[in-house]
Amino acid sequence: MIPLKDDIPSSTYPYVTISIIAANVLVFVYELMLGMGGAEAFIYKTAAIPYEITHLLDTSPRSIVPPPFTLLTAMFVHGGLLHLGGNMLFLWIFGDNVEDTFGHFKFLIFYIFAGIVASFTHILVEPSSITPMVGASGAIAGVLGAYFLLFPRAQVNTLVFLFFFVTVARIPAIIFLGFWFLMQLLSSGFNAGGGIAWYAHIGGFVTGALTVVIFRPKRRRRIS
Repeated sequence: MIPLKDDIPSSTYPYVTISIIAANVLVFVYELMLGMGGAEAFIYKTAAIPYEITHLLDTSPRSIVPPPFTLLTAMFVHGGLLHLGGNMLFLWIFGDNVEDTFGHFKFLIFYIFAGIVASFTHILVEPSSITPMVGASGAIAGVLGAYFLLFPRAQVNTLVFLFFFVTVARIPAIIFLGFWFLMQLLSSGFNAGGGIAWYAHIGGFVTGALTVVIFRPKRRRRIS
């Protein structure tokens, strides 16, 4: 299932969401300019590598920042166009409403916090892994977790693939995001070590939901 649009309008302009998307796109363009070999080296220099973080040891090729700070740099680096496109699509659709609810600055703090906790969740599961972890999906999972509780009745226009049949359906956010989270749980058990940090997605989603439960941000009302 691929989300296309939700039906919740924002009452403010999503400056932070758009800025995050722009930053991710610019970094990816820079990767492309480096060529295949250069991009691979750049990923290793900016990725969060569990072994380096748990041992506070910077292995070759050396990171552009100390290992703990790669938890931040890794959130803006992607391994390919589909990786980038999928993440930015989800952020574009669900991020504006969460930003609208939290406020611009608090949303930025929330986004970074969710991404860091998501990465730590993966690191706790695989503390000795030397596989580089990059991508915004952990932080975006936090956005999804927040949206799940803030806008459960929102309708999400979704591109649905049923074998050879393709259609667009309106699916309640609580079902769409609930199904997404269930797939992360199932994938973490059946595809552990398959190149995707499933536990980061789980940790990010739970962090987003708990943030809403603990701080109880209120939706802004439109004034007509």
